[in-house]
Amino acid sequence: MPKNSKVTLGIPHNEPVTESVADLLTLAEPLDYKSSQMSMGLSPGAQPAIGKGLMPSPGEEEGRPAWNSKLQYILAQVGFSVGLGNVWRFPYLCQKNGGGAYLVPYFILLILIGIPLFFLELAVGQRIRRGSIGVWNYVYPQLGGIGVSSLMVCGFVGLYYNVIIGWSIFYFFQSFQYPLPWAECPIRVVNGSQAIIEPECDKSSATTYFWYRQTLNITSTIEDSGGLNWKMTLSLFAAWLIVCLAVIKGIQSSGKVMYFSSLFPYVVLICFLVRGLMLKGSVDGIAHMFTPKLEKMLEPQVWREAATQVFFALGLGFGGVIAFSSYNKRDNNCHFDAALVSIINFITSILATLVVFAVLGFKANIMNEKCVVENAEKILGYLNTGVLSHELIPVHVNFSHLSAEDYHEIYGVIKTVREDSFDQLGLDPCILEDELNKAVQGTGLAFIAFTEAMTHFPASPFWSVMFFFMLINLGLGSMIGTMTGITTPVLDAFPKIRKEFLCVGCCIVAFLCGLLFVQRSGNYFVTMFDDYSAGLPLTVVVILENISVAWIYGTKRFMQDLEDMLGFRPYSFYFYMWKYVSPACLTVLITATIIEMVISPAGYNAWVEELASEKFLSYPPWALGVAYSLIITAMLPLPAVFLARRFNLLSDGSNKLSVSYRKGMTKDLSGLEEENESRFILGKGTPSPNPSPMPAHRPYLGPGGAQEMTNTAGYGTGAPTKTGYQNINSPESEL
Repeated sequence: MPKNSKVTLGIPHNEPVTESVADLLTLAEPLDYKSSQMSMGLSPGAQPAIGKGLMPSPGEEEGRPAWNSKLQYILAQVGFSVGLGNVWRFPYLCQKNGGGAYLVPYFILLILIGIPLFFLELAVGQRIRRGSIGVWNYVYPQLGGIGVSSLMVCGFVGLYYNVIIGWSIFYFFQSFQYPLPWAECPIRVVNGSQAIIEPECDKSSATTYFWYRQTLNITSTIEDSGGLNWKMTLSLFAAWLIVCLAVIKGIQSSGKVMYFSSLFPYVVLICFLVRGLMLKGSVDGIAHMFTPKLEKMLEPQVWREAATQVFFALGLGFGGVIAFSSYNKRDNNCHFDAALVSIINFITSILATLVVFAVLGFKANIMNEKCVVENAEKILGYLNTGVLSHELIPVHVNFSHLSAEDYHEIYGVIKTVREDSFDQLGLDPCILEDELNKAVQGTGLAFIAFTEAMTHFPASPFWSVMFFFMLINLGLGSMIGTMTGITTPVLDAFPKIRKEFLCVGCCIVAFLCGLLFVQRSGNYFVTMFDDYSAGLPLTVVVILENISVAWIYGTKRFMQDLEDMLGFRPYSFYFYMWKYVSPACLTVLITATIIEMVISPAGYNAWVEELASEKFLSYPPWALGVAYSLIITAMLPLPAVFLARRFNLLSDGSNKLSVSYRKGMTKDLSGLEEENESRFILGKGTPSPNPSPMPAHRPYLGPGGAQEMTNTAGYGTGAPTKTGYQNINSPESEL
């Protein structure tokens, strides 16, 4: 209480004064036992400040790390959201779902789901200044499991995502040689003198053989582990070492890394685009890519896959977005950040698509020319043996310089004349469109199709080094966000833990768990984790985030908080998106995902060495159990925390205050003299028989605005009570 207040100075006034300890207790907010005087380290006479909002004191603002600049923060968010999926997932979906027509549903869903939910995560992180666990404990403690589920999904994804960085590291170092090791098939010596091409490579291709046999040394089934692949084990260790060094100091170290890891991929993509446009056939690839197939827009599957891609492209639900935002200044314009990062992400996907299809267009032309040459030799053989008549060949055709157009003309004539026996000739049509329609994604795009195209580049080792160094940096940016999503909530909950020890410990444990993925069968487990560990759990996490803010905390209240924080009121567009449109879209997406899991066979593409090709196999029962246990484990904290707090088995985490916040609370009491404090509490020495009126109190109205929200769980009591997160005047109530 200020020394010059009317109460302490004894100046007569008409304002109500609390005259007894009982009156004070009626004003007290529910406090967690960990926030008591003893746990907070306050002196016996000191009282915590009452009636503050969630806005932390200057002591907390100083105690929490902060970004060195706005640019560093934006680069961190861009580095986290722009990842490997932008390079090898988005182009595949674009090609599969109608080319340029796919951009329409993607952009619509980016506006309806992506930007509003991204803005929501940025806002709650910046306002509450906690990691994912602390944020959702404050908003609605019974849904505190949201943060735990986010942390577990981050853990699952980080385990296999860093394996992909390890693969990129291996290819990066293999690129420092000419010719590239995947440019030609190896030669096997038989009987000490006879040299033959490796059969597995001869049946597939040099790049395919190098990926499956020399890199992964893969087994034919998931049941055959094959033991550890030592080359991939060393690569995984290097990947975790890089990640550990990047995050060991928190945002002080990762922020500096982001300057390079976020910007370098754009330099490489632009260089590849310029080089790709100079290659023969690149325009064919880009034209094929963006030729719209409008009928595809009417298919529900296209919209489902567009929504899923929007969802994962921005990193929603992982906790990394909230963690990064929690280190911001409170008045930062997170609305601008949400729009900026979302648009950069979309433009990056378009840029990556241009690069991929410029290069694949070049590769398609190379493969089509090779097809023409091989089939022309077959036709010449048939002409020389009399199987085909020379009269079938047009007079202007020159087999020494046979163009694709001339071959198609010959092919059409032969097919018409020899219609009955045409299949026996074994001729291929060699159509460029068919080559361009061979959709590839993920590792098939990065480590097979793209690497094969680069073998035809002039100075191919240089471009290979650049490409895989870009993949390393793309993956590193996402891994920094993933690790921050894990470490920030833990450090918030246990501030005495040193972040260096926590980061090193997490990386060591993750490396040991990641040995599962560097067995010879490890690629199959990477596919399993990618399919099952994140999709459905993250969608459920995000819809619960949306509901807890829009329907439990209240959209109107949240909009008012944003106005207080930003200095302006966000567009009413966000009100309707958060309250109605986004939850509806996410509900449809969850339903479609569950249906897809039920109707689609659970399995994986196994590489069969004898056939030198992939074959779809169903998961054995134990593997199917592992796959579904990933979903259950990731989602288990949601009902577990809800029930534990519903039945008072777990303390309400909404009122736990950080050490820095507690220190700040005592500052207002530092000048309070003991005699004035006693005079204020005891009044004239005798308690008043009639407590003075309580100050005006503005209750939190629920989403409908008609009635005051109460805590039906009744923490510690059997009846509904108002709790700290429902009382707008309590320290933990305001976002």
